[in-house]
Amino acid sequence: MARDYDLKPAPSSEGSSDVNPGSSINRRQFLHYGFNTATGVLAASLGVLGFASILLPPGGSVEGELSVKYWAKGREDTAWYGAKHEQLMTHQDFVDEAAKSNTETSGASGIWNGVPVVVAYVNHSKYANTPLSNGKARFQFTEGVDETGKTIGHFEDLSDTDPRLLPSKNLVMIFARCTHLCCIPGWQLVSNSFTEDSWTPGGGDDGGTKLFCICHSSRFDPTVLEMNTNRNRSNGTTFKYAGVRRAGGPAPVGLPIIPIELNAEGVIEGLVDYLDWYTYCD
Repeated sequence: MARDYDLKPAPSSEGSSDVNPGSSINRRQFLHYGFNTATGVLAASLGVLGFASILLPPGGSVEGELSVKYWAKGREDTAWYGAKHEQLMTHQDFVDEAAKSNTETSGASGIWNGVPVVVAYVNHSKYANTPLSNGKARFQFTEGVDETGKTIGHFEDLSDTDPRLLPSKNLVMIFARCTHLCCIPGWQLVSNSFTEDSWTPGGGDDGGTKLFCICHSSRFDPTVLEMNTNRNRSNGTTFKYAGVRRAGGPAPVGLPIIPIELNAEGVIEGLVDYLDWYTYCD
């Protein structure tokens, strides 16, 4: 039997939500509707259920823009950033939303340079030197492995060469195409133990605050930054990249990081220096 997932309500300072608690969709239904990779558009019938919030707009119309925009199509009334659909992402938005979280994290789906992304905020600067047992998230920099489990290097081997790979003002942007079959994972799009507002150190599969891919249940921990490796699907060229850790599920490796910077207005902008890192879905 296909597993059912409850749609994730947007958190609020009052702890309430307008989401219909009976709204759900199972994996078989999601795969039945499918994702049109040519246009980046999910069947419109899913829009009211909120899954279009993690997909590209028709035709990738924002391709070439360095600024990151929220994408909440179909979730305008449920996602915390629903009213900001297609507006520019700002650092302050994430700071304000994280203040409502037990783990002091926040995240949102978006579009950058014509591709889907997830931006995650972790209050690392506040909790980096506090006990790990307090449940407050912080970034962890560690060694990564390839799909065979072989250790290939440390995140800092890459960030020492290019410090722009480090989180910017507690923010990290992640290329939102699963390394399993190129589906699109989301941040707190559904309610389960992997997406709840809890945090456990070490990058394992316990605790919440994970990116979750509903297609085949792959999980990724945006608080664990590592080195990883993948290959260009078209020509087989392999490459190492800075990414977030795969915590569980069928995905073989973690998701690449897209380095960012903030402009004078605090708007999040992606850097295009590492586009080869995102070619495993070409």
